[in-house]
Amino acid sequence: MPFDPNASFGKSLFFGEILEDQLFPYPEMTRDQAELVAPICETIDRYMGGIDSRKLDREGEFPPEVLQSLREIGLFGLIVPEEHGGLGLSNSGYARVMQQVSMYDVSIAVTLGAHSSIGFKGLLLFGNEAQKRRYLPKLATGETIAAFCLTEPGSGSDAFSIKTSARRDGDFYILNGQKLWITNGGIADFYTVFAKTTPDTPEQKGKITAFIVTRDLGGITHGPHEDKMGIRASNTTAVYFDNVRVPAANVLGEVGKGFKVAMSILNHGRTGLGAGAVGGQRRLLQLAIAHATERKQFGRPLTSFSKIKEKLGRMATNLYVSESLCYIVSSTIDRGGLDYSVEGAATKVFNSEAVWNASDGALQIAGGMGYMREQPYEQAVRDARINRIFEGTNEILRQYIGLTGLQKPGEYLKGFGKELASSLTDPIKGFGLLRDYAVRKARQSVPMQAVPYGRTPQITKAHPELQEQVIYVEDAVQSLAAVAESALRKHGRNIVEQQLLVGRIADIAIDLLALCAALARTTRIIEKRGLEKAKNELSMTYTFYSDARTRIRSNLRGSTGRNNDDAIQHVADAAVAAGGYQNDFMK
Repeated sequence: MPFDPNASFGKSLFFGEILEDQLFPYPEMTRDQAELVAPICETIDRYMGGIDSRKLDREGEFPPEVLQSLREIGLFGLIVPEEHGGLGLSNSGYARVMQQVSMYDVSIAVTLGAHSSIGFKGLLLFGNEAQKRRYLPKLATGETIAAFCLTEPGSGSDAFSIKTSARRDGDFYILNGQKLWITNGGIADFYTVFAKTTPDTPEQKGKITAFIVTRDLGGITHGPHEDKMGIRASNTTAVYFDNVRVPAANVLGEVGKGFKVAMSILNHGRTGLGAGAVGGQRRLLQLAIAHATERKQFGRPLTSFSKIKEKLGRMATNLYVSESLCYIVSSTIDRGGLDYSVEGAATKVFNSEAVWNASDGALQIAGGMGYMREQPYEQAVRDARINRIFEGTNEILRQYIGLTGLQKPGEYLKGFGKELASSLTDPIKGFGLLRDYAVRKARQSVPMQAVPYGRTPQITKAHPELQEQVIYVEDAVQSLAAVAESALRKHGRNIVEQQLLVGRIADIAIDLLALCAALARTTRIIEKRGLEKAKNELSMTYTFYSDARTRIRSNLRGSTGRNNDDAIQHVADAAVAAGGYQNDFMK
């Protein structure tokens, strides 16, 4: 079966299906894109090598000449189509460039990402031709910098609770409200703003609409630059809109469909964030290796000790898997894929946690030296921490992954029950439904080790050297589908309130997605280089498989009720009631 743009590899896992052609063969960047990206990365190496990242961090802002130099080397126009003055990079090309920038300075990467990944992404996805002709040329040169305005003081993950309003007044909308923690907020002239165009009522929340809002409309101010824990040089401010008269022609997409616009932007934007996390891991691994090679203890370099090797090996493995996930998602978009929301969210969760663990591991290898401000590690830890919060907290994204994945099995079970009841008077139809259901259940219960006498394999394109991992993935996907069905039968619509259960189900899916991406990539590498020259990739794949298998086993057990969920929530309730923990030792 060829690549299906409407299919989602991630969602299908919850239904016990592995859409092999969505992954195999593992994608490669086209030659023309590779030839375009290579000199950009070389330019970044030359330019960013001269950036004093520690100075930017200490001062907490960009000097004007830094922003100007970013304009001059074309980094604001990476994804703007060539006909509008940009470089026209594919999503994979953009991810590769963002990876390179993030190796040097995360504040710069965040500034560029907030501009391209989310700031004007809505214009690319939903803008009409007139809007694109008007705004994209200046966005491409960086003469105009973009920002994404969704979060408010009382609205974070719950986008429908925003208070910013846009009231229709003839050919204009009157925009009022404030947005919080807006990256590029103080330096942008182009804002993608989300506002309520109908009021909230007791029965339902008001409709959200997306707008292009430019500073020259007047009535736009911003607060002071926030003093942040990390990514300190990136510009983060509150933005205020006071009776801004926004032309009705500046609506992005359809009136009242702004939530869809926001989610589409964020789904795309996570590609850039995931790529940035890859670049961060690459730099941290280099730092850790350099230190462990030079530092000697007991007359031996640190690299000779097994515990240090374990840390370095796991950092390298997670980097390999993070990169594998990143380019699966970006290439899906490039190939015209329409449904990659689960894959994108999973990549953001996995990669943001991988770079956080890498920053902690690199600092730990450096020991006491790593804790000193003169070394790069403490800044790396501070900079890495935001990734688990940016563009949807990982807790919210786990709920999104789990509930989105459960939607298809839920619809199937609901439809199956109705169809079977209505077909009892038609034995032939009823038998067909029961047969389809029995096939699914048999697939879940027959282990792959029984092949060829059991179920038909769903992964046939992986290299034979990876057969152990393939068999495991086949079985684990069926276990995920069985747990999903069991959870839906037990909780029904109340599944949305079972956050710990949904989180475990999501974690199983994330690990399976990551493992599948690694299998596809390693297969391609073996086919290109041969087994002998792919030993390291095989070792990384096996290492990740072994770690993921342990986590999946634990999450499957926890999903069937063998967990401490009730106990830990009771402890939390007691702590909240007491305002903390009451120590009675001295009583």
